[in-house]
This record gives sequence, structure tokens and C-alpha cells, in this order.
Amino acid sequence: MKPDSIGLFFNPITKPQGREKEMRIVFMGTPEFAVASLEALLTCTEHTLIGVVTNPDKPSGRGQNLSESAVKKCAVKHQIPLLQPNNLHDEEFINTLIQWNADIFVVVAFKWLPRAVWSIPSYGTINVHGSLLPQYRGAAPINRAIMNGETETGVTTFLIDKEIDTGKILLSDTLSIDKEENAGSVHDRMMLLGAQLLIRTLDGFINNNMKPQSQESFIDNTTVLKPAPKIFKDDCLIHWDQQSSHIHNQIRGLSPYPGAFTILKHNNGTQRVLKIFEAIISNPKPDSIPAGSIKIEQNHLLIACLDSYIELIDVQIDGKKRLKVDDFLRGIDINNFSI
Repeated sequence: MKPDSIGLFFNPITKPQGREKEMRIVFMGTPEFAVASLEALLTCTEHTLIGVVTNPDKPSGRGQNLSESAVKKCAVKHQIPLLQPNNLHDEEFINTLIQWNADIFVVVAFKWLPRAVWSIPSYGTINVHGSLLPQYRGAAPINRAIMNGETETGVTTFLIDKEIDTGKILLSDTLSIDKEENAGSVHDRMMLLGAQLLIRTLDGFINNNMKPQSQESFIDNTTVLKPAPKIFKDDCLIHWDQQSSHIHNQIRGLSPYPGAFTILKHNNGTQRVLKIFEAIISNPKPDSIPAGSIKIEQNHLLIACLDSYIELIDVQIDGKKRLKVDDFLRGIDINNFSI
């Protein structure tokens, strides 16, 4: 078929013969995080992937050329039927999902679904979420967990219902967070763990041993729920009058994207944005040194915070490429700047 208003279609996949147990699955996702789960479904011999739903192509870069999602690229590569709806309430889109006659929908890093979509399949719609629910419900669970200094996180599969990230839990698995690890490395490890957990969850449905548990059963009077809202620009600005551990976690939790940053003020009155992708907590500082003070020691760049210095390791000033600090200092006279 030709491209139409809701997406690009390929010829349906031929159903493999001789399977004793299988589920017909529609997969929904967009970024790289979702691709590992999609690939896992493609290599699982017990299930049939009948279609993929992802975001429409969007303009990106200086030339505003259309960019395809990572999930779309994977679907095109494997010639999987594909939908890219502009509106998840679109009647044609919903009718196509109904006609696909899936047993279950799988959602990994996709938009919030209306009831008209998630209620279609007989087994329901399951989501692979990057936290140990009910903790860190929301759009940025990996970032927020690291920013809060967590030493452990995990992945949860759950049944989608009318509220975001509140449906019944199916399975979960834990993942440790190293004290120097950033969001990028946790993302990559969690992506693989999520794919494994997804397959285990689908096998649980096949074997009739899946027992969904209400998230309320994991909450008692002492539980403090930590949300994971979307990251905004204000979350990325470093306030140096805070504890070194807080700033260090902020830098780790926002690296490599979108990146924590500080504002460098030039002596001539101009300002530059300095993104910080990697840093370590250095020596304690004297109380007489104000937070935000810049210090250079043998090609080491340190910034004072409330209790210590933070040593910058990997940075990028606006308009320039990302550099290690020793290379950065060769190209700029940092003594002309303050914070």
C-alpha cells in the first residue's frame, strides 16, 4: 500500500508454521530504549509481531530534514507493518488496530494511550517502565533516580489503565546504580534488562501463571512516593550553593542528555553556557570561599559548592564541541569568567 494519513504499511509478515504457543503482538514505542524490546520480540520464536506503532517523522537539525524514530528504522529494516498516527484518537488508526486482531499490545517509551486504544486486545496492554513501580512514575525515571542519588533502580512491566503508570504490576527486576554512573550507562543496561523482562512477562501470560498485583499493595503508611516528571531546562541549571553530592547527582542524572549546565559570565558582560557531562567531588573547601568560585589547579578546573569543590572532567561550551577539561582550558582563558 502507499503511505496514507496514519502511516506507512508493508506487506504483512507471514505467520511461521508449527508453533504450539504464541501471542499476536502489536508493539508501540519510539526511542532507542524501545528497540531492544522490539528486537527481542523479533527473535522470540513463540510470538508473532503483527505490527508496530511509532511517532510520525519530525523535522530536526539545522536543515529541518525529517527524522525517523529508532523504532521506525527497526520496523522498516525487518519489513514489519507500521503505523505513524498523528492522533491516537483517530478513527482510522483505531480501526486498523482492531483489524490487526492482536492478543496483546506492548508499549515501551511511547505516548500516553487513550482507553480506546489500550482496551482493544484481549490480554490488555502492557508497558515496560524504567523504574521499580510505584516509585518514579513519569517520563524521566532514569534521570530522576540518579538525580536523587539512588543506588538501585529497576524495570517493571505493568498493565496500562486510565492513569499514567499506575496499572497492576506484572513483573519487576532490579538494577544497581554505581556512584559514578550516569543516565546514559544506566539507560543502556536497563534497555537490555527491560527486553528480557518483557519476554518473561509474555511467557507468563502464555503459561497462565501471571498474577497482576495492585500498586497499592506496595505502598504503606511509611512509603514516600518519588515522581519522575519530564526534565525541563530549569532542572538542568546548576545552583552552586548546594551540597556537592546534590550537584554531582544532578550532573550524572542529566548526562549525556539533556546535560546539566552553568552560566559563565565574561568580564565584558557577555555570557556563555557551559554544559557539564562528567564531574567528580573533589576536596572540601574553606568556608571563606563563596559557592560558584572558579579555581584552576594544574589544568584541573574546579568550582566551589556549599561544602566542597566539584572538579569538571568533560564539558562543552556553547558553539563548540564537547571536550575533556584539559583540552577545553587550552582554548579559553577561564580567568576572564566568573559564575
